[in-house]
Amino acid sequence: MTALAMGEPAAGSRAVRSFLAFDYGTKRVGVATGNTLMRLSQPLRTLALEGDARFKAIEALIKEWTPDALVIGVPFHPDGAEHDNTIRARKFGRQLNGRFGLKVHEVDERYTTVDAQAAGARDADAAAAALILEQFFRENE
Repeated sequence: MTALAMGEPAAGSRAVRSFLAFDYGTKRVGVATGNTLMRLSQPLRTLALEGDARFKAIEALIKEWTPDALVIGVPFHPDGAEHDNTIRARKFGRQLNGRFGLKVHEVDERYTTVDAQAAGARDADAAAAALILEQFFRENE
């Protein structure tokens, strides 16, 4: 019996991994989900919560979607320089890792919210999180 017939992945294939992605903001956090099978993302919602309430909502999303890892967008100036929100987004990523024990991947997210708005997204923050996740997939093929 082959490995595939026994329900095991074929040699050289990768297991499908799922992710939650976040477009961090001090007032709102956009959230999207996706997986490595289709390498597509789906906007979920925007969390307009702060502090502990924000992390409780994220915990509920993690329980619902059971991601293998998380992806956060980290903003930079157009020239690549860091700014205050770069530092805040990275701190948010460390908090996610510390609270939930999931690996957190960072993606340069310059212009994702602008791109989501230009595309006519109803929920620009969640759509930006979806763009961040798709960028992660492209960069990690």
